[in-house]
Amino acid sequence: MAVVDIPGSKSITARALFLAAAADGVTTLTRPLRSDDTEGFAEGLTRLGYRVGRTPDTWHVDGRPQGPAATEADVYCRDGATTARFLPTLAAAGHGTYRFDASPQMRRRPLAPLTNALRDLGVDLRHEEAEGHHPLRIAAAGVEGGDVVLDAGQSSQYLTALLLLGPLTRKGLRIRVTELVSAPYVEITLAMMRAFGADVRRDGDVFEIAPGGYRATTYAVEPDASTASYFFAAAAVTGREVTVPGLGEGALQGDLGFVDVLRRMGARVRVGSDGTTVTGTGDLRGLTVNMRDISDTMPTLAAIAPFASGPVRIEDVANTRVKECDRLEACAENLRRLGIRVETGQDWIEIHPGTPVATAPVTTYGDHRVVMSFAVTGLRVPGVSFDDPGCVRKTFPGFHEAFAAWAEV
Repeated sequence: MAVVDIPGSKSITARALFLAAAADGVTTLTRPLRSDDTEGFAEGLTRLGYRVGRTPDTWHVDGRPQGPAATEADVYCRDGATTARFLPTLAAAGHGTYRFDASPQMRRRPLAPLTNALRDLGVDLRHEEAEGHHPLRIAAAGVEGGDVVLDAGQSSQYLTALLLLGPLTRKGLRIRVTELVSAPYVEITLAMMRAFGADVRRDGDVFEIAPGGYRATTYAVEPDASTASYFFAAAAVTGREVTVPGLGEGALQGDLGFVDVLRRMGARVRVGSDGTTVTGTGDLRGLTVNMRDISDTMPTLAAIAPFASGPVRIEDVANTRVKECDRLEACAENLRRLGIRVETGQDWIEIHPGTPVATAPVTTYGDHRVVMSFAVTGLRVPGVSFDDPGCVRKTFPGFHEAFAAWAEV
């Protein structure tokens, strides 16, 4: 049995950094993810005036409930969506003038539902170039709070950013959500806010957050379930076995639900108290699956779909079109280049069985998930290569080495 240690969750690390910065006292984060995204988040906090002490396995953050120590800052968010969406919200609760910019890739990604909601709450925020996109500037004077309506149909991160802000407002927040995608990520947010002492309640589409701030704590970051999906898929497609420790019953991340998709396709799955094991059986069946709540694992499934005995249809994943790239079309185009029949619609992709043949490098569009997903395809297809293999540094800098080591066991 091959055991793979997966790096810490990107989603949890980003939330933990926000919560630690906002908390009263010094927070210790154990096993946080160290990648381009999370290093960018920590760097952004430092530019805002927070102290972040980093060792390889432990980070210490001095919280400032009153907001950033810096009264002026220019923050570059790199490619990180959580950095680009969470840090302006954190800064809005302070007092000062703050500018946020990001990479060309991140500049293309939408931000309007969040920034419109912040404006509705009285935040003085303006976009310097394209409305609803970075760069943006905030003249912060704290946030009073109150009622706000939010459309989180493109990204649950809009809702998470507002939820995290809630305890820092003077009156608290009441958020009514009209649309929501990737709902399990919101459950991560709620659980972590409570772990840092917040009072947050949900009644259907309405979220109520009391004022009062956060308490510093020691917080352990669990392994990244989205990253684990590549190893789980690899076991299923090769007839081998893999165990990921630290990601089992009680895990916060909804993306662990990907193993249920593999179970439906014929793999054996055991989710225990201390980890999850997937064993390939040599049989992968086609299926139709709604992946709205676990859409970050859509490329993983697409990459192994040609090896199923019947068509694989993935539905309700329109939000994957506004990620680091249009992931739905990126998967479709790369599969077609491998000789696989693929159909797509606005929110679905259907992949037919076939024998992939590598004739050109996989086009990554600078997207880490495209690389890691098609690395799984490469276990069954000789010659798979990538035009930008290094973009995995966004979430898992050591992916290629770890994946090769698993494949060679």
